Amino acid sequence: MARASTLLEGTNTVQEYAEPYSLRALLAYFLRLGTFGFGGPIALVGYMQRDLVERRGWILKQDYVEGLALAQLAPGPLAAQLAIYLGWIRAGTLGATLVALAFVLPSFVMVLALSALYLRYGGLAWMQGAFYGIGAAVIAIIARSAYKLVRMTVGKDRLLTALFAVSAIVTAWTESELVWVFFLCGVIALFVNAPPRFSGRTVSVLAPWPWLVSGLHGPAVEGTLGKIFLYFAEAGAFVFGSGLAIVPFLHGGVVGDFHWLSERQFLDAVAVAMITPGPVVITVAFIGYLVAGPLGASLAALGVFLPCYLFVIIPATYFRRSVTNPSVKAFVNGVTAAATGAIAGAAFILGRRAVIDVPTLLICLTTLLILVRVKAISEPVIILASGVIGIVIKSTMGL
Repeated sequence: MARASTLLEGTNTVQEYAEPYSLRALLAYFLRLGTFGFGGPIALVGYMQRDLVERRGWILKQDYVEGLALAQLAPGPLAAQLAIYLGWIRAGTLGATLVALAFVLPSFVMVLALSALYLRYGGLAWMQGAFYGIGAAVIAIIARSAYKLVRMTVGKDRLLTALFAVSAIVTAWTESELVWVFFLCGVIALFVNAPPRFSGRTVSVLAPWPWLVSGLHGPAVEGTLGKIFLYFAEAGAFVFGSGLAIVPFLHGGVVGDFHWLSERQFLDAVAVAMITPGPVVITVAFIGYLVAGPLGASLAALGVFLPCYLFVIIPATYFRRSVTNPSVKAFVNGVTAAATGAIAGAAFILGRRAVIDVPTLLICLTTLLILVRVKAISEPVIILASGVIGIVIKSTMGL
């Protein structure tokens, strides 16, 4: 098997050793991550780095960094694309496909169940209380993950540190991840560390069972299923950045253009994505369910994940062949530094929205302390406890 590398805690020493693993073991890991991986895209890429690079040694640090760079450059959800790339590293297209299914399927099933409950009982008021506590705990998890990611991808390199800082500030200031910043940072790193030598060459029919397409307003009208697939495919193909970046895009179409959901229902859809594990972009399944039932949910999920899957497996071979080139490697390092900066900036944005009062501040700080000092408690347990605390605080204090 391939060698693996791990960054030793508290040092800059890289230890290399052989750590064989099977495709089945990798699928089991991503199935578990999709089931218990709370915290959104920033936390999820941190979990992969911690578990697969540092702890298990299954993935080389360089492979992880390359995957992160490719995922950040391509449109679509960040965590899902990184997972697909790591699956491709292990077993090509088959590995990428199976990892994508293992990672997405658990949260998709959970969202289907929550969608059915939502339609049956007319909303899930407890979501807001749960997210009140979970959101604060997630910020601590994200901060810890971002810190470890910075240590691994940026280190003490002054240029990469500067690119990281610029990207973090731009992301926090604009509250969006700008793809041109990633390209610009890559170009800067390229011209500083490996200046190129120019040589003159450049390189709709409704389902037969009505319940399958029934949403808030009964069975979907003809043509709606096609619109759902095409709209969410567009979202997956043209929205860059983490899964969170897709939220404002979806709001404009789902609420503004198509009027599929109200503002309250759209906020509930985002809440469902945040309180379920796995990729945040799975919120599209909830939206699709409310519009056109289980079939609508399936088409929405397929539409948003298919482009990101193709954007990984198609260029992966060419990307991997050329990444050893000093110029390409310098460009990738610059993009990775910018991507890490964007993650740190996004953590700041999310923190400002989730930590809004004394109780949420205490939940965040307590979670951070547990993550640093108490290794035996896993993130799912912390998330569950935070959700319960949030529900209790909301119900007793009327926040």
